[in-house]
Amino acid sequence: MKNEYVRVFRAFTDESRVRVLELLCAGEQCACILLDDLKISQPTLSYHMKILCDSGIIKSRRVGKWNYYSINPDGCEYASSLLNAIVNHHMGGALRMMRALYRHLRLIKMLFGWKPTVVKNSGCCCCAQNH
Repeated sequence: MKNEYVRVFRAFTDESRVRVLELLCAGEQCACILLDDLKISQPTLSYHMKILCDSGIIKSRRVGKWNYYSINPDGCEYASSLLNAIVNHHMGGALRMMRALYRHLRLIKMLFGWKPTVVKNSGCCCCAQNH
């Protein structure tokens, strides 16, 4: 699964690839149009397009000697599901941990009458200003 994240999110890690995605939001574009707009060489465009196609976020079709590129809705949906998995996994885990810590602290407080104390560090510039 880790390779899937790398393959998909690598598409978003370069300014030129993000610019390609912006251009393709207007609709299908020929490689020659992308070259003109991006002001990059053909081999550089091919490199970026391979990464974008491998990610599944865009798709290409060949007509004669020209390649036409467009946004792939299925690939975008897949990238979105990967992002949602990250958000749900980390947020869910963090919330479970916070709830467990809260219950644990409540139990300690109830059993031992513990109250947190704040210790000011006079060597710290933010604490020294409060004296």
